[in-house]
Amino acid sequence: MTDKIQALINQLTLEEKAALSIGATPWQTLPVERLGLAPIIVSDGPHGVRRAVDPTALITESFPATCFPVAVALASTWNKELIYELGQALADECIVLDVDVLLGPGINIKRSPLCGRNFEYFSEDPLLAGELSASLIQGVQSKGVGTSLKHYAVNNQETLRFTINAVVDERTLREIYLAGFEIAVKQGKPWTVMCAYNRVNGDFCSEHSYLLTTILRDQWGYEGFVVSDWGAVRNRIAALRAGLDLQMPGPVPHSLQAVINAVKDGTLDESILNRTVDRLLKVILRAKETPKGHGTIDIDAHHGLAQRIASESIVLLKNDNNLLPLTGNETLAVIGQAATEPVYQGGGSSHIKATRVDKPLDLLQNRAELRYVVGDGYAFEVNQNHIDEAVTVAQSADAALLFIALPARIESEGYDRRDLNLTPHQTALIQAVAAVQPRTVVILNNGSAIDMRPWIDTVPAVLEAWLPGQAGAGAVIDVLYGTVNPSGKLTETFPLRLSDTPAYLNFPGENGEVRYGEGIFVGYRGYEARNLDVLFPFGHGLSYTQFDYSSLRVSNRFFTIDETLEVTVEITNSGQCAGQETVQLYIHDAASRLQRPPKELKAFAKVALEPGQSKRVAFTLDSRAFSYYDPAYGRWLAEAGDFEILAGSSSAAIHLRETVTLTSGTPLPSRLNLESTIGDWLDDAHGAALVQPLVQLMGGGNESASAGDALGVDMLTFFRDLPLTVMLNFQADALNVTPEQMVASMLEQVRIAAAH
Repeated sequence: MTDKIQALINQLTLEEKAALSIGATPWQTLPVERLGLAPIIVSDGPHGVRRAVDPTALITESFPATCFPVAVALASTWNKELIYELGQALADECIVLDVDVLLGPGINIKRSPLCGRNFEYFSEDPLLAGELSASLIQGVQSKGVGTSLKHYAVNNQETLRFTINAVVDERTLREIYLAGFEIAVKQGKPWTVMCAYNRVNGDFCSEHSYLLTTILRDQWGYEGFVVSDWGAVRNRIAALRAGLDLQMPGPVPHSLQAVINAVKDGTLDESILNRTVDRLLKVILRAKETPKGHGTIDIDAHHGLAQRIASESIVLLKNDNNLLPLTGNETLAVIGQAATEPVYQGGGSSHIKATRVDKPLDLLQNRAELRYVVGDGYAFEVNQNHIDEAVTVAQSADAALLFIALPARIESEGYDRRDLNLTPHQTALIQAVAAVQPRTVVILNNGSAIDMRPWIDTVPAVLEAWLPGQAGAGAVIDVLYGTVNPSGKLTETFPLRLSDTPAYLNFPGENGEVRYGEGIFVGYRGYEARNLDVLFPFGHGLSYTQFDYSSLRVSNRFFTIDETLEVTVEITNSGQCAGQETVQLYIHDAASRLQRPPKELKAFAKVALEPGQSKRVAFTLDSRAFSYYDPAYGRWLAEAGDFEILAGSSSAAIHLRETVTLTSGTPLPSRLNLESTIGDWLDDAHGAALVQPLVQLMGGGNESASAGDALGVDMLTFFRDLPLTVMLNFQADALNVTPEQMVASMLEQVRIAAAH
């Protein structure tokens, strides 16, 4: 293919090459008919195919397609195989609808639960987001349809999303906000990556050569093309130089002319444009290897898949006294407009024209005797008449089902939430019903964490059903009646208070800038570092059965940086019904040079078990699982020392622990210099031996001890942060050389020792 692409580049005119790098329409690239080069068609996603009926219009009607559960729900399954299967189904629909690239998945970190677009993202944890998105990418691309991993990078709010400058330090950038993208790029190999709107440390993502070229291509080895988010390009020439290949949407006549002029006047080397065209042609030709625009969508099969995914995504948050599952003999009070007008997807570019939509009330009528009232009507202000009606119905039934959905005007792409609250009416409604009906179940439809403190203690059972797609109603009914045993787990922490959230003081920023002051302490990392109680922890999710953890084993108690560590855990279903459990493996670093979170997720696996059945779950951990990013060295490093392996059912429910020792860490060059402190020298493997005699003088001799007593301090600790040259100045009269010359000589000895 390389020769064919080069031949095409040689035949393209400057004007054609420039036009190829800019959309011909909002959803298509440029066709070059004289060379037989067809356009590729892209479509919004990622939980359905929003194929535009009119590809020349930016906002237009879309063809019907299956509306699958949104990303927050997909992630809550913790099931990579199921998400891969979803990817294949999405590809099938793309093929029918003549779509070459599906714009998704979105894997931005849930830095704050207020982000209006959190429903489109997977998790607050980068490893989970990266691995799940890689599975989706692989599933879609296995059938000859491309994906577009987005929004690269540090796009964690909707407030001022086109202009906000995200100020984030290098370690936080690497460990939290890029780590998921790195996993998805290396494992999933998406055909395209979509840049974000915002700035990162001053530069627009569309013009960010450090992100688009240095990291994405040079360090991660990415080979696809980079496309802009729609309207993200400010300066087409700067974007081309930085590594952004396709500007969307098109056409953009002034950008086209700017590229042509820049090449002609020499301000843009044509080789840069040729490089972009080469990347574009590789994907265009690859897309055309799979014929599209034929066949029909298997609506029933995909609806069934959507229901199966939704069933696994539902999180049983609370189930006091085993209220659920229902027996099937109850008279039910069904309350809430969401029972008849379900909120099953989010607003914005991912909004799908569903092939059909199930309604909870319709499906419940086949299972029980019902008494229905609208209850909330998505009202903001408290409507006492609706509450009174709901109370009356609830009192007359055996149990009450409250369907509570967060209105789209609160949570959507384009704007952030102001708080974590339900509407005042919804809160009052839940409180009133729970006060008269002790068997109340709340079923939630929302895209991120909400504040439940006003009512959680009075409601015995809560189902988090997220935005579950067009078949979500059937999934909810299956879980309510135990046809499906709930196995969803939270991929984000539900805090007690908004003020507890790690980004609270730094969200959404001010004066066009948002500082990521919480650093690496995002999500559960931050709550645990500050010992804060939460409403529901990361990874939490109940079941109708019980699982026992036992026999945590490691392949080696002592291992080196070049070895992998095999970890196994035995899981037993000790309950009365079949179920699935997600085993979560965390690591705690006992001691490190830089501050680390109390624990970090490093692996996970979902296992299905019959009653009484046991399975041994295996994990493989490499050096990256024990590493952190050190900006001082510009690399990931693992330090020798002890680590705890933690196996649990959530970040807060750790059942098994085992300590292992990394005997040799990442080999590192010495960073000692003329300004290094005594502490720096003591911490350096080669420098410690040279400075130890001086340390003995400070802390070991009678004279030094007397000096410490005179000052009322420990002399070694007192002098640890003192530059070695400054300390030597105090003894300059006893030296034959200057302090700087002496330290320079010691530095040379360290260099020679490190080289051998």
